[in-house]
Amino acid sequence: MFDKVQAILAKQLRKDPAIITRESKIKRDLGADSIDILQLLMKVEDQYGIVIPDAALATFETVGDVVDYLEKQEAAQ
Repeated sequence: MFDKVQAILAKQLRKDPAIITRESKIKRDLGADSIDILQLLMKVEDQYGIVIPDAALATFETVGDVVDYLEKQEAAQ
């Protein structure tokens, strides 16, 4: 799951995937803004057929937060 999120972020933010780790802060370290985060989540929702509520979105600070949430959702299906 991390590899997929990493690839999406790298492409969207035009970053080297090697600098994107689970601990990377999406806004501070990767320079993403709110629109970037929404686009990321829309791609993930489309790929995995899930809906990420706004309340969950507000808790995502690191790449690992996104990955952990997606892994929990995938396990619940």
